[in-house]
Parts: sequence; structure tokens; C-alpha cells
Amino acid sequence: MMEELFAATNTLADYMRSPRILRLNVAGRPVDWVTWQEAVCLYARDIVVWTLGSPVLRIRGGYSRLDGVQSSIAVHSIIACDGRVMPPPDGVPPLTNQALFVRDGNTCLYCGQHYRDGDLTRDHVVPGSRGGRDQWDNVVAACRRCNHLKGNRLLEECGFELLALPYAPNFAEYLALINSGRILGDQMDFLRRSFSANSRLHRRH
Repeated sequence: MMEELFAATNTLADYMRSPRILRLNVAGRPVDWVTWQEAVCLYARDIVVWTLGSPVLRIRGGYSRLDGVQSSIAVHSIIACDGRVMPPPDGVPPLTNQALFVRDGNTCLYCGQHYRDGDLTRDHVVPGSRGGRDQWDNVVAACRRCNHLKGNRLLEECGFELLALPYAPNFAEYLALINSGRILGDQMDFLRRSFSANSRLHRRH
């Protein structure tokens, strides 16, 4: 286990609170978030080819028999790794409620009230029974009351209006959405460069 192979300068509690590491491919495209344990494995396998940002963690290992120097790995907040790992080829990230609710600011896009995740639902602007598809540009966060009132009707049939238009985030935005609240400044700066022009994340960060 990783805990048996490496001793760290920080406490386990510090590790549990530590941010995720942003993994890129060698071309500099964001791929995913990895834990510090996964990042250390990538460093140890010599897969990390370049880094950005500041070191967020230093892992200390054993001592050399030759010179007595203790080995260590400085884990940076952004690491580019060798290999063929790529974001989705069509550029459309998977649709999840977690990412959807963050995209819409945990706000019901019909009544405008702010809610916790557990009090929100995924509503299809054009209902599935009316030919609507379960995809980013046809779904919004909605409170249970508004979702129930709207039912399987179109907006013009129930007098509802959208407070913001749904849109499909690109992969950089998706990574920001699924790790919301735990992203370091240099990681957000890097991701923001790839946000689409219509992303509502620009206004929040």
C-alpha cells in the first residue's frame, strides 16, 4: 500500500483535505483529476513529463545506501503525463446531476431559488415524451415543485420561462464543475483558458 511505501511531511488529516491534482496529457489538454496517491504513482513510474503550478505536497521515501540521502517527490498541482489518455473524442463530457447542478449554480432555472443538491432535480426543457433528449442543452436544474408543475409540458404550454439557457460545457469546464470548491487558483487559471465563451463559470471565477 502507498502508506507503507512512503512517509509524508504532512499528517493524514492534511492529506484527506488536500486538493486533487489536475492531470494533463503531453499536449497540455486536461484529462482528469487524480488523488495525491495516484499522482505519486505517476511520478514513481516516470510518467510525469512536465509540471505547472506550485508543489502542494512532498512525499518522503527511504534513504539511499550509497549517500544516506532520503528520497522525496514534490507533487505539483498540475502534472502532464505521457501516454495516450485523451478527453472524450467528441468533446462532450458525460451528463451527471452533480455537474449539472453546479453548472446552474444550484439554482432552479424556473423559480430562481437556490437549493441544495438533494432538493434539485434534472428537468428536460423539452420532455422526453415530446421528443426531447437527455443531453446538456436540453436539461436544467429545477426544484421539485417546479419540476412537478411543469410536468411533460413545453414552456409555452405552462407559462414557464428559463432564467438562463442550458448549454453543454466543454471538457475543461466539466472538470471545473465536478471538482467545484476544491480547485486551487493555478488550476482554475489553467482550466479557465479553455472555457467556452458562453460559460457561466467565467462570472463565478
